[in-house]
Amino acid sequence: METFEKVKWKQFILPVVIGLLIWFIAPVRPAGISIDAWHMLAIFIATIVACITQPMAIAGVTLIGFTMTFCLGLAPITDVMKDGKVIQRGALSAFSNSSAWLIVMAFMISRGIIKTGLGRRIALYFIKWFGKKSLGLGYAIGAIDLITSPATPSNGARAGGIVYPLINSLANTFDSHPNDDSRKKMGAYLVFTEFQTNIITSSMFMTACAPNLIAVSLASKAGMNLNWMGWLAASVVPAVICLLIVPYLVCKLFPPQVKETPNAKEWANEHLQEMGKMTAPEKVMALIFAVTLILWMLSSSIKLDATVVAFISLTLLLLFGILSPKDVLKETGAWNLLIWLSILVFMAGKLTQFGFIAWLSKEIEVSVKGMNWLLVLVILALILFYTHYLFASATAHNTAMYLPLLIVAVSAGAPKVLAAQFLAMFSAIMGSTTHYSSPASSVLSASGYVTQKEWWNLSFIFGLLYILVYGIIGLLWMKLIGMW
Repeated sequence: METFEKVKWKQFILPVVIGLLIWFIAPVRPAGISIDAWHMLAIFIATIVACITQPMAIAGVTLIGFTMTFCLGLAPITDVMKDGKVIQRGALSAFSNSSAWLIVMAFMISRGIIKTGLGRRIALYFIKWFGKKSLGLGYAIGAIDLITSPATPSNGARAGGIVYPLINSLANTFDSHPNDDSRKKMGAYLVFTEFQTNIITSSMFMTACAPNLIAVSLASKAGMNLNWMGWLAASVVPAVICLLIVPYLVCKLFPPQVKETPNAKEWANEHLQEMGKMTAPEKVMALIFAVTLILWMLSSSIKLDATVVAFISLTLLLLFGILSPKDVLKETGAWNLLIWLSILVFMAGKLTQFGFIAWLSKEIEVSVKGMNWLLVLVILALILFYTHYLFASATAHNTAMYLPLLIVAVSAGAPKVLAAQFLAMFSAIMGSTTHYSSPASSVLSASGYVTQKEWWNLSFIFGLLYILVYGIIGLLWMKLIGMW
């Protein structure tokens, strides 16, 4: 017998009330904000609040907000053309977001690694080498991310395509599965460890994530040139400190139920013997995985988009029979993520288009006028960090706010290169805020191992840690090496 799908109607009350309140106080909105910007802010904030209260799955919530956006006239449904040129992008263009598609393809690559058994084989080797204690596995996961980060300018590709497949297979060997209580055995701990170490490695290398490259480009427009080695010199001390202590802190604050596996080596060897030699599908999967990894690492130098690489990889998986079209369609987590991430990025883009972000930057500049430049720089870094709750894309966030904040810092008297580097590092660690803060957080949170409440609560704590380490030790270190 068919029944209605369950909707938690009470959970709609808070986002609807907040959205309506913001919408209807538009007549008394601050000067300089257009009516469209204010109404877009109302819908965006209501959608974010609904993502928190969860009256239904996040994809459903964002689809409702998305529908409100074009039904209320804040965006046309399709592109508006004039004289053969697009003068306004339509709402459906939201689903052309390359970062969202990259994550979807990363899910498919993960599925191939699991399906062939390659992931299980690799996971068993990890248990053999590092599996005596769960803490050792956490550091091993961090080491994989660190090694691949300098040449992988997409933290989503790194987390989703390289590390997560290993985590998922490793968790499965401990009978730890997403979306049930067994996730706490091992999977939740490893997923959250990878998220945090991914944030740190993203800040350590200029080429470790796309927002870094945006910051470098914008800084150069203001006459401040950041280079690869200079970035590493500035970031290495706070980043290494965090890499050393964060896996330990995750293990203490969010401990796995499985603490030790004293017979891990023998157990792993036994299961490897049961698996036998690598099968032909495993070898093909390993080859495609290696090619994908190499192309991702080289993507910036050979000018090949990371999303294109991911599509090529999926095509190869289909052609060689590693995955079937049915496998692709059954990857519901990937398609769910494509919907909500694309919509949130689109909404954040509309806030920029309507001038809300430009207004916010101007207000900040006025409020810090006449203050000590060091205090101004720290305040601006905190503003950059915490306004990321309004963004589903660090690239969009940096594009909208990095340069205005940098100009404010320099105007207050901050040394140019120091200001550019300090704000750039904060634009990397701001990815620690939410489950939608970056492609990496999106793919890891969508795995189902960590609940949204756990994600937000723990992320807030670790965010404070990064602010203290980068804001105090980082600044002192940059003074020691002569940046100010």
